[in-house]
Amino acid sequence: MSRNAYRVFLDLLPATPLQIATVTAIDGDIARLTLAGGGVLTARGVGERVVGAEVFVRDGVIEGDAPAGMPVVQLEI
Repeated sequence: MSRNAYRVFLDLLPATPLQIATVTAIDGDIARLTLAGGGVLTARGVGERVVGAEVFVRDGVIEGDAPAGMPVVQLEI
């Protein structure tokens, strides 16, 4: 059985991307984040983080701390 090569490629990608964001405000366990491209979103899972911290975020949840000063690479498809 042959499969569409593009579909095989898409199946390799995660459903939602892991992004780097900066915490700009905190209210309880909810944080307001600014993405490298200028977008703004809210996410759960603040923990012990403070305003100005760089974090990894996926699907509205903070997954961990991102290294400070990490270079940003943007790809347009």
